[in-house]
Amino acid sequence: MQRSFTRSALACGFAGALLASPAPAAASDIALHVGKLIDGTGAAPVANVTVVIHDDRITAILPGFTMPAGAQVIDLSTSTVLPGLIDCHDHITVSYHQGDPIRNAVTRTGYDDEIDGINNARATLLAGFTTIRDVGATTPVIVAIKRAINAGVITGPRMWVSGTPLGPTGGHSDPANGLDPELAHSHWGDSVVDSPDEARKAVRRLWREGADLIKITPSGGVMSIGDNPKIQLMTDDEVKAVIDTAHVLEMKVAAHAHGEGAITRASELGVDSIEHGSYADAKSYAAMKQHGTYLVPTMLVAAKGAERGRSHPEEFNPSTVGKMLVVSALIKKNVHDAYAAGVKFAFGTDTFGLSAHGENAQEFALMVAAGMTPMDAILAATRNAADLIGDSADIGSVKVGRLADLVAVTGDPLSDVTVLEHVGFVMKGGKIYKVDGKPVI
Repeated sequence: MQRSFTRSALACGFAGALLASPAPAAASDIALHVGKLIDGTGAAPVANVTVVIHDDRITAILPGFTMPAGAQVIDLSTSTVLPGLIDCHDHITVSYHQGDPIRNAVTRTGYDDEIDGINNARATLLAGFTTIRDVGATTPVIVAIKRAINAGVITGPRMWVSGTPLGPTGGHSDPANGLDPELAHSHWGDSVVDSPDEARKAVRRLWREGADLIKITPSGGVMSIGDNPKIQLMTDDEVKAVIDTAHVLEMKVAAHAHGEGAITRASELGVDSIEHGSYADAKSYAAMKQHGTYLVPTMLVAAKGAERGRSHPEEFNPSTVGKMLVVSALIKKNVHDAYAAGVKFAFGTDTFGLSAHGENAQEFALMVAAGMTPMDAILAATRNAADLIGDSADIGSVKVGRLADLVAVTGDPLSDVTVLEHVGFVMKGGKIYKVDGKPVI
């Protein structure tokens, strides 16, 4: 559940995309002439339709190319139109490629992250991702960015944010790992929970501070120093305390989990999604299927991380490169096996600078190479992602009553999914942000 987001925008018109509109800036009705529509429901594509938009919502989908009276008409008759894409695992305030993580930990402030986040949010939206889940950032920083986007102060996607992840002392979310023990920031303790009581209190605090969901780190990680991604580090009662408390508050819970034990137990305890899932096996897949748990596989970060680790190992934490090379080799097989087992997938990239913000769509080709059909990869970033977020009534599909979040590409992504890496038209909430491949805001 996302709170207090603004649903308003005036449609903008731009030369080259318009068929008829004497005063485009004032139009509240827009008609998109769509050559091929992939509506994000799983239905077969439909050719030559008109999508009618009033203010921020879709009001009609009509056969053929019609020109409703008084509407601004936009010609996308040679394009494929899809719902706005959704990335369920992003870190919009992190630009890791700008420096090694130890230096960043002791030299950067939340103000630096805020500035990076503003630029990264714009790049992500212009790449066609009209919604993201940010699953790991300093809470007041990411909440401020979300609110500024909702208020129209800055440009970016709709955001569901977790704020600081929660995990045990010495675990993946402990920012003090590997540093001088006498170093500390006042907020570092916000992400550390070592008992069910601490876990419950942390969830309630994050809710109070404006988070929309909770992220936990029940296993060790790759980018953190020294911890083992194969091992479950949070106890079952700590994980359960987070999940139960969050669900009472109608907040979803995402679990960073690499090891089989952490994946299986978090799924059995009711977590909503497993992020990464590197060491999953048949037992994990069975648990995820039984409990309806989504897998958010984040293949892009694994591929880019291995590439960067081989070429520039000096940019990473001690122990990270070794873990990264092992985990990256597992990801493709895991996605193949989980897909074959019938596990539900939601799209997520773990973008934090190993790939640039705005390159999120490169994940699609990796998913298809692992065995997914292009349509299922697209559904992971539309229908399924909206379901995981918990807002299928607004986002994730092109249907009457949904928010007018739409993107267009040249070519057919069902034949070549890489065309999604080159989005030429972006609309969010009825407002146009990109047309003819060029930003307009």
